[in-house]
Amino acid sequence: MEADISTQAVGLASSADFSLTNLFLRADIIVKSVIILLIACSIYSWAIIIEKFRLFKKVNETSEEFEKKFWNSKSAETFYNSLPANIDDPMAIVFRDAMQNLLKKRSKIDLNSRMMTMLETGIEKQTNKISKGFTFLATVGSTAPFIGLFGTVWGIMNSFQSIAISRNTSLAIVAPGIAEALFATALGLLAAIPAVVAYNKFNNDLNKYSQKLENFSKRFLTII
Repeated sequence: MEADISTQAVGLASSADFSLTNLFLRADIIVKSVIILLIACSIYSWAIIIEKFRLFKKVNETSEEFEKKFWNSKSAETFYNSLPANIDDPMAIVFRDAMQNLLKKRSKIDLNSRMMTMLETGIEKQTNKISKGFTFLATVGSTAPFIGLFGTVWGIMNSFQSIAISRNTSLAIVAPGIAEALFATALGLLAAIPAVVAYNKFNNDLNKYSQKLENFSKRFLTII
């Protein structure tokens, strides 16, 4: 009889399809929900990663070009008047808003502190705009492994229930269920690792760019 059970287990193991599609289709509704959630988080994370990668590349190039033109200009007011209306570079926007405030209020009373406040507000506004989406990356990076672990625990519980119902402790009986459960953990890590790496990189890039804006603002104040 033991030989028959062993033969049956081998047959089940050899016939079981462990492709990712079948692992998903065989999973129960809870594990399927976890898998779908993790896939959605991973796709959206990659969309943010690609968008931010392009954004940082663009702003670094445009800001470098803006600074070069600014310091080669005759005066700040002349350069301000030559700016295009649809400019989208963060550094140029900070400069434009500060100049608008300066030209609107010609009074020199407390000019330095007023301009400093305006520049700081502009820098904060632009960095907040650039950092949009960072919170999602941080959230996925910190929670995705635990969401995947929840799906794994739930799937293993179902596997143990299958053992209790069938009264068969053969690994071939529970292997598909365990594979489905571990698939959720793998997806959790797959979503979390790129999100954590991207968040750390982009946060560092933002700090560098923010420092560049602050340095420009300090130099701009000296000519005001």
